[in-house]
Amino acid sequence: MTKIIIVGPASPLRGGISDFNEALAKSFYEKNIKIEIVSFSLQYPKFLFPGKTQNRTTNFQTFPFKIIPLINSINPLSWWKTAKYILSENPDIVMIRFWMPFFAPCLGIISSIIKKNNIQVIGIVDNAIAHEKRAGDNSLVNFFLKKCHHHITLSKKVKNDIKTINRNISVRALFHPIYNNYKPLTDKNSALKKLHLSDGKYILFFGLVRKYKGLDLLIRAMADEKIISQNIKLIVAGEFYESEDVYNKLINDLNLKNIIIFNEFVAHDKVPDYFSICNLVILPYKSATQSGVTQLAMNYNKPMLVTNVGGLPEIIDHHKDGYVSTTEPKEISKHILDYFSDENNEIKMSDALSKKKKFYSWDHFTDEILK
Repeated sequence: MTKIIIVGPASPLRGGISDFNEALAKSFYEKNIKIEIVSFSLQYPKFLFPGKTQNRTTNFQTFPFKIIPLINSINPLSWWKTAKYILSENPDIVMIRFWMPFFAPCLGIISSIIKKNNIQVIGIVDNAIAHEKRAGDNSLVNFFLKKCHHHITLSKKVKNDIKTINRNISVRALFHPIYNNYKPLTDKNSALKKLHLSDGKYILFFGLVRKYKGLDLLIRAMADEKIISQNIKLIVAGEFYESEDVYNKLINDLNLKNIIIFNEFVAHDKVPDYFSICNLVILPYKSATQSGVTQLAMNYNKPMLVTNVGGLPEIIDHHKDGYVSTTEPKEISKHILDYFSDENNEIKMSDALSKKKKFYSWDHFTDEILK
């Protein structure tokens, strides 16, 4: 039996990367592959983490595979111990999740030790070029890239970024599979009641709020007079990783009453409520590689408006199952109004998304890896 070890965050650590790793492990398990995840005992030092907590506070899950928290990102002794443990398990393949330069020394050293012992090491690279760039980032990323045999990316954009850092790296672009580890949509009236909202037309901005995600652009777009007159509302659901005051000031300066903010990390069991209510999901990002939010929206057949940055346009067929916009607020407004101008748009685009989903399945993703 083939044995694979995934190295990266997993429960009880929260976030999209943990969700991804768990879904990936589950997909391998269902293919009768022996699988486990080696996770972090310490992921971020407290002074580097902008959120309220790194761990899930509700909805603890059980899994049919082991999750071993071994890696301390700032303790080199733990890196050696982690590599030693992985070697003792004698896996056929080790897959190492990489998403930011901070983890390059830690994950690079672990990878290097494993690679020297003739075990196949594959990196799954979310980002090669950080959204918030710092001096030395490329050198750190290149250090990690060279320590693996091959790499997989979740968008063509990241593959191209890797090649700009080191053109000799072996890399293949796949795709971000659809999240399938969330509960189905709930009854809309029930969801409205839970969130203390009235029925209406809703746009959803979902996920952690960071500067590069362009929430300010979307707020400006919501100031369009036609959007206000049609009572189209924006729900912001996610924990702020920067000051919420900046956005509240912008909302107040524009005198907007059509924006509702839920500043919280949305637990798994609450996710369906937000997607049940919304008519359209918007990702107004200023820069991007790929986003788990797009795959979560696709899971629920929710049409999307994305900006033409990074890998976001790779998954949307403009005017067929969503919109691809520039980052100009006026352009974003135009597409919002076009969407709500015909009530059949939601039905047609949702149907188109449901047909596209098979190309983004975990089964397809793991098959491509095993090739």
